[in-house]
Formats: sequence, C-alpha cells, structure tokens
Amino acid sequence: MILTLSADFILHWTALLCYVPAMVANGWGVVFDRPRGVATGRFFLLAGLLAHGLALLSRWLTTGHGPYISRYEVLSSNAWVALVLYLLAGRIYPRVRPASIVVFPAAFFLIALGMVTDREMHNLPPTFHSGWLVLHVLFYKVALATLLVGFAFSLFLILRRHAGRPWLDRLPDSPACDVHAYRFAGFGFIFWAVAMLTGSIWAYQSWGRFWAWDPIETWSLATWGLLGLYLHLRRFFGWQGKRAAWLYLGCFAVSLIVVFFLPLFDSSVHSSYFQ
Repeated sequence: MILTLSADFILHWTALLCYVPAMVANGWGVVFDRPRGVATGRFFLLAGLLAHGLALLSRWLTTGHGPYISRYEVLSSNAWVALVLYLLAGRIYPRVRPASIVVFPAAFFLIALGMVTDREMHNLPPTFHSGWLVLHVLFYKVALATLLVGFAFSLFLILRRHAGRPWLDRLPDSPACDVHAYRFAGFGFIFWAVAMLTGSIWAYQSWGRFWAWDPIETWSLATWGLLGLYLHLRRFFGWQGKRAAWLYLGCFAVSLIVVFFLPLFDSSVHSSYFQ
C-alpha cells in the first residue's frame, strides 16, 4: 500500500509538472497568436494527462473503487475529466480551443489543491458498491467540465468591454462567445439532470428512497433550476450578451459551491466523499 501510495504521488507530481509548461505555452500561444506555443502546450498537456490518468487508474485498482471517496481523489479526477472533455470538444469544434486559457489553469488549480490534502486511501462503504453511483459521479464530473468551458466563453464576453486590448481581439468575437456559452450551458443542464437521475436510482437501490432533501440534493436541484432559468431566458426572452453572461457566471458559482463547499458543512451521505 505504501509503495502504491508513493507511485500515485509521483505520478501526480509528474502530471502537475507537465501541466505547468502546458499552461504557460498554451496561454502564450493563444494570447499572442503563436501556433507553436499552442502545439507545445498540447504536447505537455497530453504527457500530463497520461501520467495523471495512470495515477488515477493505479489508485482505482488498489482501492477497488473509483476516484470519488476523498478530497484528493475528487479534485484530481475532476481536473482530469475537465481536460479530457476540453480536448474532445476542441477536436470536434476547433472554435472552442481558446477556452483553454481558462480550462488549463482551472484544472491545474484543482490538482494542485488536491495535492495538499490528505492522500490516504479509504475503503468504500457497503452502500457505495453500485454501478449507478459510478454513473452518478461521472455525469456530475462531465457536467462541471462542460459548464467550465461555457464559463470561459461567458468570461471572454464580459472582458470584451475593455476596448483597446489587442489580445482580446484574438479571442472569438462576442456573438461566437455568446453562442458557445449557451450551447455548453445546454450540455451542462442535460448532464446535471442525468447525474441527479442516476443518483436517485442509486439512492433507491441502497436506502429504498429516491430523494431525501438533504442540503446537497436540494441545492443540486436548485442549481439545475438556475441553469434551466438561464436557458429559458436565452431561448424565450432573448437574453444575450453581457446580461446573460453575468447570469451564467452566477449559475457556475452556485454549481461550484454545491460540489466543492457544501460537503464541508453537510453531515449527510454526500459529505462522506469530501471530508
């Protein structure tokens, strides 16, 4: 166990050290329109993702459960999922690649924060042995990663009010930022809904009830409702531009509070994964 823990720590540090030049090179490439910088950043990112993935896989095989039982595992796996989703989205839709100047630092911050928390391996409680739990956790991670990309474009849209800054002109224009934020909010809304649904099935399988109205469940539903409000105002009331971007930033902030902060103060089953 000690040897595995050391290997896990070394692999995480390797990933972290790869993410630093990836973040710097990519930021330089996007801001100053240097394709070589973007390519260099992608190379280091892929190297970091490989080491990062091996660290998570090694921990999974050793503990017998996925990376979702401790703060260290949650933060690290969320960073990995965010980067993988960004790469897939950028591969399919090249126009979303400028979001990397937000996604890369956010993922770096998550894994770095995880590295200073308790790295002890925990056993999985009996009620947590369920495929529905795996799906529940996975869809929340994908939802957060999707919302992060949308957050980047909403942030770009707000920053564009500062005229006369050449690097802002290299980002997608305001209409493109608006559309990308809207679309990724839609994806996040769907993934969040599926995460709640699979969680309800898991709860029924484990405790015989679909919903308990504990704080995290309640605020998770509220977050989904806020995202639905954003999409509704965009679709039927013509909200767009900075007004919609500010609302999106509020929705994203609430989603972060629900996933990363509420478990610190909650005493329900949901708090066990982040204590």
